[in-house]
Amino acid sequence: MGIIWTIIIGFLAGLIAKFVTPGDNEPSGFVLTTILGIVGALVATFLGQALGWYGPNEGAGLIGAAVGAIIVLVIWGFMRRRA
Repeated sequence: MGIIWTIIIGFLAGLIAKFVTPGDNEPSGFVLTTILGIVGALVATFLGQALGWYGPNEGAGLIGAAVGAIIVLVIWGFMRRRA
């Protein structure tokens, strides 16, 4: 059941990030949006643990995952402009 929740939260976080960060160079489709949200959750968890916001066994929630996905989208946009 944990994998299903990860996919659902990842998809929702990816949708929020794509809504907040408009642009033509962002990945599209269900799978890429879900991967974007999951990667955003991993980024948010890593940064949150590094800053002391989360404990060693805690992860980012929906809002943290969305913020992480926004960070990933901004980095993606900068990389796409340079290439």
